[in-house]
Amino acid sequence: MDQVQMDLQRNVAEEYRHHKLTPIFMVWGGLLVLTGIEVYLGYQNMNPRRMLAILMCLSIVKAALIIGYFMHMKYEALRMKYLTMCSLAFCLAMMMVFFPDAFRILSLGVR
Repeated sequence: MDQVQMDLQRNVAEEYRHHKLTPIFMVWGGLLVLTGIEVYLGYQNMNPRRMLAILMCLSIVKAALIIGYFMHMKYEALRMKYLTMCSLAFCLAMMMVFFPDAFRILSLGVR
């Protein structure tokens, strides 16, 4: 490794050394609470569309917390965040392309 990379590594290591563990444990606790809410909703007798909408919102919040804190995306450069969001948007767009094909099974019926 050249000197520039070693200096960059040293600076990043020094920056992360001063992070406290309190936010990590708070996020972990929040994830536990959100998981508990999801399990509780699974046992409730409510409209499936409403429950699915609530569960999807909770899952998006959980994914954002996991990506931000446990995958350290919160501390990444802005370019990396944009690249990740563009990749996510592309994957979601590709899923939308193939969803209509998945719905054809509803018209096939059970044999």
